[in-house]
Amino acid sequence: MRRQDFTRRRLMSVAAGTALTVASAGTPALAAPTPPPIPALRVNPDRLRRTLEDLSLYGRRLGGGFEDGVSRFAYSDADIAGRAYVMKLIRQSLCEPGIDAAGNIVATRPGRVRGLKPILIGSHIDSVPGGGNFDGALGSLAAVEIFQTLEDTHTELRHPLQLVLWSNEEGGTIGSGLAVGSTKPADLNLVLNGIRRSEGLRRIGGDPDRLDTARIAQGSIAAYLELHIEQSGLLERAGVPVGVVDGIVAIDEYEVEIRGFANHAGTTPMADRRNALLAAARLIEAVQAEVTREPGRQVGTVGHLEVSPNVRNVVPGRVNLTIELRDLDAAKIRQIGDRIAGRAATIAEDTGTEISLKAVARDPAALATPALQAQIEAASAALGLATMHLPSGAGHDAANLAMVGPMAMIFVPSIGGISHSAHELTRWGDCANGANVLLQTLLRLDRS
Repeated sequence: MRRQDFTRRRLMSVAAGTALTVASAGTPALAAPTPPPIPALRVNPDRLRRTLEDLSLYGRRLGGGFEDGVSRFAYSDADIAGRAYVMKLIRQSLCEPGIDAAGNIVATRPGRVRGLKPILIGSHIDSVPGGGNFDGALGSLAAVEIFQTLEDTHTELRHPLQLVLWSNEEGGTIGSGLAVGSTKPADLNLVLNGIRRSEGLRRIGGDPDRLDTARIAQGSIAAYLELHIEQSGLLERAGVPVGVVDGIVAIDEYEVEIRGFANHAGTTPMADRRNALLAAARLIEAVQAEVTREPGRQVGTVGHLEVSPNVRNVVPGRVNLTIELRDLDAAKIRQIGDRIAGRAATIAEDTGTEISLKAVARDPAALATPALQAQIEAASAALGLATMHLPSGAGHDAANLAMVGPMAMIFVPSIGGISHSAHELTRWGDCANGANVLLQTLLRLDRS
């Protein structure tokens, strides 16, 4: 009743303040009413801290402290319990959450203007095994805190506001991928942490047989905003409290097979060896050289290596390894990949080996929407917080949401650039700053 009364008073106020003007042709026209000022709302930082600390209990080792991190990986008992806790918090803001077929937790505050598209905010609460307390959790609980703040202050928005906690982000942005169609039903057959995705989905209340009901149609949302810890040390080193994300990087992945000849380590002369591991070592150095030969924030990693026969007294005959290249500029990492392939051919000739380099995945960059970035900058400035632009080198659910509507992300500093670790830490003041920037950006976007 309180919310209905508030809406009625608000509509009456708008109607009473509408002026009648005369157009150039002499016909009466209604002038657009002056937009109301943006409410000077702030989140409750103590409540946000308390909910983050409470959520960290789910997946923490018995008797461990907040500094021990969590293992709340998707579909686990800890994930299920943590989801139940967050749904209880949402209910405290007088919104009833639901679970869609993709396992995403969804809650909606209706808007007062009929026909406007919803604004989405949210993140995820699942973690990697032995992960930190802030990755995903900050953005999720900041969204819950915003719902509670709007309820506490009896604030209604023009647009519907949806809070979405995406399922299984750490296992490949599965929940958001299913929602936009980038994750296919066949992908649910894969096993992660001992749980098949389809069975895990059922464990958390999803339904693999009704995934079409969870789809978000392209163009059906006004915007998606996500707050996240930065997961690198750029903001902390610069002494800047707020990062405006330019986009989520493109990723090119390669699988490499190096074929030499396995032979006795004691009797094969050095000049006669076709050492696949030696070729691999030179290729790893080539990746480092090609990625760093030009300025920029591009990165390259050889993160997986298999040596055969992997025996002390045998010259390695085969090596399999992976190369991953990341940057916002997809053309740049494609060129780097081409140069690495050229270096590989030379290394093969020099070492008497054969090197096969195959591109197995090319994930495009997901660029943020400039108009939303401008709103983040304006909201930060109004709060007295400096900003800097930076890319996200890590994947996020926001990359999937960019496929269906405008997207932007807000970063706050990670101490030491540490993440996916029990040592992951973001200062409480930075957590509150990020939540307030998210809230004020949301209010500005709602007015516009």
